[in-house]
Amino acid sequence: MPSLSAKLRRKRILERLEREGALKVGDLAREFGVSQVTIRADLAALEREGRLVRTRGGALPPEPGRFELPLWESQRVHLKEKAAIGRYAAGLVEDGETIFVDVGSTTTEFARALSPELKDVLVVTNALNIALLLEAHPGVRVVVTGGTLRALQHSLVNPFGTRVLEAFYADKAFLGANGIHPEAGVTNANVAEAEIKRVMVTHARSAYVLADHSKLLRVATARFATLAEVTALVTDDGADPEAVAALERAGLEVLRASRRR
Repeated sequence: MPSLSAKLRRKRILERLEREGALKVGDLAREFGVSQVTIRADLAALEREGRLVRTRGGALPPEPGRFELPLWESQRVHLKEKAAIGRYAAGLVEDGETIFVDVGSTTTEFARALSPELKDVLVVTNALNIALLLEAHPGVRVVVTGGTLRALQHSLVNPFGTRVLEAFYADKAFLGANGIHPEAGVTNANVAEAEIKRVMVTHARSAYVLADHSKLLRVATARFATLAEVTALVTDDGADPEAVAALERAGLEVLRASRRR
């Protein structure tokens, strides 16, 4: 068969991985009519994006919470749940407040849901897409933290990612996470972004974690807060009651947003 473009071939590799749960380089090379070297390059590129884990001679799906999806991809996952969480959390913002807004698909929905009636709210964010989303909001001023750009999330991180952030003290912080666990606390897949989240937690009077039900009882690479340092978790009404109960027993307040509008 004729060779496919790299973009289409990688798309089909992921589709096959979803169906079969494991892949072999030799099988893929024969299927797509390319060399094993080309397939290994495809798998390496997909691993850098967090889409799979390379193994000796093949690939497996990523471990939950260990890898992160690109922002454009994560925005398509649990969209209704993230929109519901965003609406709920947006209702916690009051006129005149200074708030930190973290990167991510759920915090993007939070920014999108901020009421046009809000007045004199200062948003400090390290998310370029959120800054652009809010630039036309009549009641919001935006400060972008600066730092080094991570294209995967449109985020600004160290080096220089905390310089501006450390000059602010916020009323509330709204943070994404890849995992929330009774013992491990609140964790993130990317260490550089976890450093930024940590500063937001320590420089805010209240810290709200915005995470859909798939993140509950998961543990990712880097902890940025204990449960005691978090004011509340805002999740969706699809959350497993046993997972919610475990987090509440550990002392975390859990707020559940309805997906029904």
